[in-house]
Amino acid sequence: MIKNTFLLIAMAMLLTAQKPNEQGLKDIFEDSFYIGVALNSRQVAPEATQEYALISSHFNSLSPENGLKWALVHPQLETYNFQFGDEYVALGEKLGAFTIGHCLVWHQQVPNWVFESETGEKLDKEALINRMEAHIETVMGRYKGKIKGWDVVNEAFNEDGSFRQSKWFEIAGKDFIKAAFKKAHEVDPEAELYYNDYNVWRASKRKGILDFAKEMKAEGIHIDAIGMQGHYTVNGPTIEEIEKGILEISEAGFQVAITELDVDVLPRPRNSEGADLTINYANSPEFNPYKEGITPEGKVQLAKRYEEIFKLFEKHKDKISRVTFWGLYDGKSWLNNFPVRGRTNYPLPFDRDMKLKEDVYNGIKKAVEH
Repeated sequence: MIKNTFLLIAMAMLLTAQKPNEQGLKDIFEDSFYIGVALNSRQVAPEATQEYALISSHFNSLSPENGLKWALVHPQLETYNFQFGDEYVALGEKLGAFTIGHCLVWHQQVPNWVFESETGEKLDKEALINRMEAHIETVMGRYKGKIKGWDVVNEAFNEDGSFRQSKWFEIAGKDFIKAAFKKAHEVDPEAELYYNDYNVWRASKRKGILDFAKEMKAEGIHIDAIGMQGHYTVNGPTIEEIEKGILEISEAGFQVAITELDVDVLPRPRNSEGADLTINYANSPEFNPYKEGITPEGKVQLAKRYEEIFKLFEKHKDKISRVTFWGLYDGKSWLNNFPVRGRTNYPLPFDRDMKLKEDVYNGIKKAVEH
């Protein structure tokens, strides 16, 4: 009886968020690419009925926002926590969604012990790669055949195309990336494997990424796609810059995945492009102008931006396999805290009440109208 009550509530909420004859986002682009969404632990829980109604109506691909990152899934050497992963994968199976794993190797949200021996000394290259491979084998192996694609390595390049001087790179050089992709393919040969990064629209960064991806491919290392994180603002980057990235990735022989899509409508401090979590500023009225609600002009600007972005994606649907929004709705977007803490942001197609923004929806839908 309680389950039936929850279901009725969820359906009522869905009807208020979506008109009876309105297509879900996934249905608009059913002949183009997957439409995905990143989910947190609350949103994958079995009792999340309102979230389920929204997810099932609009998305056919899922990504984990934080729950499969190293610090959460593997907090201690001999300890793994698979509660999120199991619920997340179960949700994907229930929906028949193309389910993504994010991310196996990253320089953030990884515990210090990963790089140290039991006595606190820095590991050597062989020991670190062995530890990384064991992590990949355990996490990927648990979800083999269920998670269909993995962000194997995340954000390993600087803006100038050089390798990021992370602890991974300091100990193992670029070989940690190669070893990660080799191990991932060994564990699940059927899974798609991605390299994922922000600001891939920037030519210098993209060149470094593609040169290395081609190097791996030439050595027989399996890599399917480059993930272009779509952390855009209403003003930039330009459509031409994004398009150049799509074209060059495709010409280099890789699929394009548009990952982590959102549109920041708020002003930003200088030097805060992309998604570098080490950059953070204190809140102030200057950077939080829509605290009481976004203006009509701001709504128009957001809808127009989404329209032009999706027109570009539809134009290149033969090159793009997936477009994934980074968050389910405004109230849970990471952009409420980046690059300025505690802001009120409006970057997604769904508002704080989980209702679809009609103007944004109409703008996105125009992408497929000829």
